[in-house]
Amino acid sequence: MIKFTDIVKKYGERKVLDHVNLEIDGGEFVTIVGPSGAGKSTLLYALIGGIRMDSGSITVDGYEITEFKPSALQEYRRKVGMIFQDYKLLENKTVYENAAFALEVCGWKDGDIEERTYEVLDLVGMIDHSDKFPHQLAGGEGQRTAIARALVHRPKLLIADEPTGNLDYWNTKQILDILKKVNESGTTVLMATHNREVVDEMHRRVLILNQGVIISDKENSGYELDHTDEWALGIRHHEAFIHPATKAHPKSDHAESSEKEVGDIEITEIRH
Repeated sequence: MIKFTDIVKKYGERKVLDHVNLEIDGGEFVTIVGPSGAGKSTLLYALIGGIRMDSGSITVDGYEITEFKPSALQEYRRKVGMIFQDYKLLENKTVYENAAFALEVCGWKDGDIEERTYEVLDLVGMIDHSDKFPHQLAGGEGQRTAIARALVHRPKLLIADEPTGNLDYWNTKQILDILKKVNESGTTVLMATHNREVVDEMHRRVLILNQGVIISDKENSGYELDHTDEWALGIRHHEAFIHPATKAHPKSDHAESSEKEVGDIEITEIRH
């Protein structure tokens, strides 16, 4: 179980997370929606110990991660997978090497690394692209590689921050199918998104976050804000998951970036 208890995070005078209380059971799929700057990415990064809270506590399976020392945080992160909107692949490594790197850092044997890496590349449909470098990949292929990297160490928790934000209909659908399959295997999945159609497609537990406060929390839900609410919250309607046949000029969606106040975290730090 994941439990956020009265957590607060400020940047200057602004509260990005304002006394948030939240519980998530193991095996759940939770979608977090809200406008840019609402606190979605801050909440996710706090869960991997990437951002220190000003007050409150975050516990995972009874362990207080906000109190972890570096060695304990390193061990904890080996049980968590993280997917970013911009992939964060290592440009000088192939698809295979990007996926395998986390296992190498953890000291796996070569034979075990090869077996597990090809297994996860097959899961995400990238086994035929294993020798390519990131600059040779299309957007959907890059994100599937990033998912393989996040899954290779069999995490109990998968965190996805706008994983379909820059993808078109077909690639978005492929990513969602992978996330569903991962969740069905027992992995807890937390996903932040701006995309109405993605939320409706998943139809799982949906949290709405605005100005650092959870204003709605519903099970088996879709995207229930009407257009008036969207306007008030500053949420834009996205086209990424609209079938191309319904659009005169299909194009890839370019979602707004995650909260500006959340700094980049190095990939090697996440994987340790």
